[in-house]
Parts: sequence; structure tokens; C-alpha cells
Amino acid sequence: MSIKKIDKEYVANTYGRFDLQIDHGNGAYVYDNEGKEYIDLSSGIAVNTFGMCDPVWIKAVEAQLHKCQHTSNLYYSEPCATLAKMLCERTGAKKVFFGNSGAEANECAIKVARLWASESKGEDYYHIVTLKNSFHGRTITTLAATGQDVFHKYFNPLTEGFVYAEANNLESVEKAFKENKCCAIVMELVQGEGGVLPLNRDFVEGVSLLCQKYNNLLVIDEVQTGNGRCGTLYAYQSYGISPDVVSTAKGLAGGLPIGACLMFDKTESTLKPSLHGSTFGGNPIACAGAISVIERIDDTLLSEVKEKSKYIFDTLSGADGIKSVSGLGLMIGIETEGDVSVILSKCMEKGILPIKAKNKLRLLPPLNIPFELLKSSIEIIKEVAKDNK
Repeated sequence: MSIKKIDKEYVANTYGRFDLQIDHGNGAYVYDNEGKEYIDLSSGIAVNTFGMCDPVWIKAVEAQLHKCQHTSNLYYSEPCATLAKMLCERTGAKKVFFGNSGAEANECAIKVARLWASESKGEDYYHIVTLKNSFHGRTITTLAATGQDVFHKYFNPLTEGFVYAEANNLESVEKAFKENKCCAIVMELVQGEGGVLPLNRDFVEGVSLLCQKYNNLLVIDEVQTGNGRCGTLYAYQSYGISPDVVSTAKGLAGGLPIGACLMFDKTESTLKPSLHGSTFGGNPIACAGAISVIERIDDTLLSEVKEKSKYIFDTLSGADGIKSVSGLGLMIGIETEGDVSVILSKCMEKGILPIKAKNKLRLLPPLNIPFELLKSSIEIIKEVAKDNK
């Protein structure tokens, strides 16, 4: 049986897979099982920060493989401690909890918010405001936090205590704060699954001030926006705000499963022994991969991310067949005049691999994609959009 047939017979039918089997890759290139070459513009949905089989990353992960693959959190581990220190020093956070995914990082953030409120505001202050059109994960609780009804269908009753406000509408957020006993607001600064839509700076700054006014936590979901993706280590750093909790995952370990919940001054002492845990959280191999990623996200790389982003916006904005370009850094959404599914299929035929977000092409290339590959990819998108409008 072919791999595709085996997959269809034995793997749960939860994904609408493309008719493409990825076999191997190198940097921004991936190859299918027949040897056809593609330029990867999705990097595993913002996971493979430095592309496929990055040699520096491989060396770091391989070195840890020869030491120990897992210890459990009953013991100290050098990679876990080192990574936590690096994240705190780069962000100003005071403590880090490690899990395995973005959903787990957001679950931790939600627990931190409610724990903090139970101690500082009262146990009935458990409501959390999230934004309509947001996406925060696939668990029952993070589905409840997600502000899109389409993700709620079939799974009720969801975890209670979530209130949805309008994005870029301060009055809506303040109304939610006034009418509910709240402990926090959770926001993505760029709504990725919602269509790659950045929040307005004035709105974000206003929400930060409202959190101070109502003594609520400001929680930023950086699962997709973080780890250099948006031109700063974390997107909140380009908005000039000071969050109380930050969740992150995806690109943190360059392809290995990891999630992190960063706690700042107001929340650093919230998690106490036995109140939370994760068997694989802080896994030495995943942390070794993450150390290799974080230590290379420097000013030079971030400057390149911004330069590449500007090129994409300048080249595609106003181009024939393209309605709009949105996003931040190398997290880009392209609204086309023609059917986006047709355009995506034509792009794949021509050897590039973008993905979709609602009615848009979504670009999430490796941060270090060579400029010449990026330019050739954008020209293909431009050509396909024009020919299929």
C-alpha cells in the first residue's frame, strides 16, 4: 500500500490533506516522494523557524540525544533551566512553565489568570475576555476561548467563563469588563487563523490601559506570532505594551513539540507546587532545539524579517488580481480576486507551498529563507493571482 492509502485507512480523518507527500527537505526547499522540489512558504505552519534540517539545530538536538532524552520534572535538567533563563532575559518575564503545544501554553495561561484572580480579586472573578475571530487551540477550554462559532459546533458544553469582545473596539472590551467579573483578556496581536489580521496599535494600547483600570491581566497569545515571526522576538514588543502573561509554541523549538507560558511580575508567584504539571514539559531534547533557535534570533535576523516583509507588501499590494495584503513580519495574508483554493492549487503546481487562512493565501516561510527564493516565490504568486482573477 502507498503511504497515502495507509494514512487514509489508519490515521484519524481530521485533516484535509493536500495530495502531496513530503519526503525530505533542506532549508526552504522540500521534496515530495517522487523527488519534485518545492519552495516551502508555510514552514509547518510557522514551526520550522530555520527551515528543514538546519545544521546548527541538528547539531544541538543530536548532542542532547546522546546525553538523555527525558528525565521527568522530578529532577533538574540543564536545557530546561537554560531555556527558561534565556526567555526571561529576552522578555523581562520572571518565570516560565513548559508544556508541549500552543494549546497547552494557553491552557496554562488561563489557569494562571484564574489562580491569580482567586487570590487577588476573589474566586468569582473567573471570566476571561477574548476577541471575536480569535483562535486559541483545540482543547475544550481553548475552544471555548476561541471567538469563532464554527469551532464550537458539536463540542458543547464548552468550558464556561469566556466573554467575546469585538476586535479593535475598546468600548466592546470595556463593556465586557464592566458587565462580568473578569480576571483577564487574552489576545492574539495578529489573528492568524482568523485571516492574518493585525490588531490596531491604538486598540492594543487602550486594552492595556483598561487592564490597569479594572485590575485585569493582559495575556498575549504568541503561539503563531512569536519567536521572530513578526519582526521582533515576540509581537507584543513591537506594540509597546507590558503583558502579564505570554503564551508561545510553534517556532520555539524549530520543529520539536514545545509550548511555554511566560509569567511576568504580577503573575510570577501564581503557580505553586502541585497546581500544574506536564509529563513532557521541559523535555531536554525539545529544549535543546529551542535554545538553538532562540540564541540565533538576533537583531540581524529580525532586521532581515522586516526587510523581507516590506518586499512582500511593496510587491503585492495593488498588484493585478490581488485585493489586499495584511499581516506583520513574515506572517502574511493575501486576499485574491480569484478563488483562493484554485490559486493555491496553481501555486503548488508551480512548485511553491503557501497555505490558507479563511479566504486568503497565508505565507509563513522560514525566517532565514534566502531573498532570491522569496522573490521568485512572490513573482509566482503575483503571476498566478493575475492569471486566475
